[in-house]
Amino acid sequence: MPLLNIDTDMIIPKQFLKTIKRTGLGKNLFYEMRYDEKGNLIEDFILNKKPFNESKILLTGKNFGCGSSREHAPWALLDFGIKCVIAPSFADIFYNNCFKNGILPIVLDEKNIQELAEYSRREVDIEIKIETQEILYGNKTIRFDLDSFKKKCLIEGTDDIALSLEKSINIQNYENKIKDKKPWLTNND
Repeated sequence: MPLLNIDTDMIIPKQFLKTIKRTGLGKNLFYEMRYDEKGNLIEDFILNKKPFNESKILLTGKNFGCGSSREHAPWALLDFGIKCVIAPSFADIFYNNCFKNGILPIVLDEKNIQELAEYSRREVDIEIKIETQEILYGNKTIRFDLDSFKKKCLIEGTDDIALSLEKSINIQNYENKIKDKKPWLTNND
């Protein structure tokens, strides 16, 4: 069964948080579970085994991403190659940080996750179709819920900055209006 209560310090330990770059963190993902005290790979950890070391989908237990709200956790997952995390539940901040960084977090019940985990042992691809909100494996399909706005942002690759830039004309119009109505608020330098 997938592990429960994986906190953000387990995902990316604090000693690797010295960067504001979104790259280079993947090698330290789950550091204390993937490496021994000498820095050697622990061979029986799932993400150190082929083909799972190239996985795009991570199956996990309840309350994934709990703990501190570090955005480095989704950065590390993405840099490792993980594009989707499937869990029965997520910590709220982590869940939203996933969307903001292009990762699809899917909430499924434990029975479906267990079935997917068992299927993954066959080392056969599992496909996720975000447009139809389906997980395809073998001849089976699992549907998942997804907020339509978050779905649109993931499909289009839109982040908060791009959303703001889409409103730049409205922002400029407001700035022009406020300058005329309240000139004391504008900077005359």
